[in-house]
Parts: sequence; C-alpha cells; structure tokens
Amino acid sequence: MATQANTTKDTIRHYDEMGLLNSRKRQAGSRLCTEFHPECIERIKMIKSAQAIGFTLAEFKSHLNDHFNGTLNIDKDLITISEKLAEAKRQKIEIINTINQLSAWYAILEEIKTDNISFIYPILNFESELSRLYRRLIYLSQAAMPD
Repeated sequence: MATQANTTKDTIRHYDEMGLLNSRKRQAGSRLCTEFHPECIERIKMIKSAQAIGFTLAEFKSHLNDHFNGTLNIDKDLITISEKLAEAKRQKIEIINTINQLSAWYAILEEIKTDNISFIYPILNFESELSRLYRRLIYLSQAAMPD
C-alpha cells in the first residue's frame, strides 16, 4: 500500500496510530497484522494534499473523518480554510518584504563593489541584520511547509 500511496510504511503506521486511516487488527498465526480499508490510499492522498497547503495532521483529522463518514460541515470547513488563507497571505507579505529588503541591500552592495567604493557601510551591525533577515526568511519558508 505504501508504494500505491507514494509514501513510506512508517508514514502509514504513523497515520494509522493517529486515527487517520481506517484499519483493523487481526491475528495471523503468532503475529498481529493490520488490514487497511481500500479507501486508505485516497485518505493518504488527501492528507498529503492538505499538508502541502499548510494543514497539520491534527487539524486535518476531523475534516478527513467527516468527509469519509458523510458528515462534512461545510460552514466549519469554510471558516478553517479562510483562517489558513489569511495566515498564508500574511506570511506571503512578510516574505515579499524580506525579499525586497534583501534585494535592495544586494543592489547596494553590487553598486559598491562595481564602483570600488571603499567606505564603511552606514548601517551599524549590517552583518547581524542581514543574518537576522536570512534566519527570518528560513523560518517563514519552513513555517509554510507541511508537517
């Protein structure tokens, strides 16, 4: 099933432990085996899609189970999606601002290099500020990635 769902056995085990998959345990000789419902591949694909757009497994669990139980609450889902969308837009603005600042600094440094200007850059702690912005950019890009 892992191959069909384009994931790993460990991921399937983790999803099953979290209650995201429809499975049952059965005895096979001296071993305990897990049998998965055929819908599990579709569930895994939905989980992966949700993670790709910023949902955590815990956030998506309720929606996933409601979807397969036929008890989807559209109003609740619209509110959740709206909140995720607002957060993504806020992060996008922060990233764009960071990119613009870094681009401006890059252009200034390129100009200084090209003109061979040898003076002390007027911004105190330039390296620490650039490092802070770089760490912030890394943080924002990781925060936008799924679990």
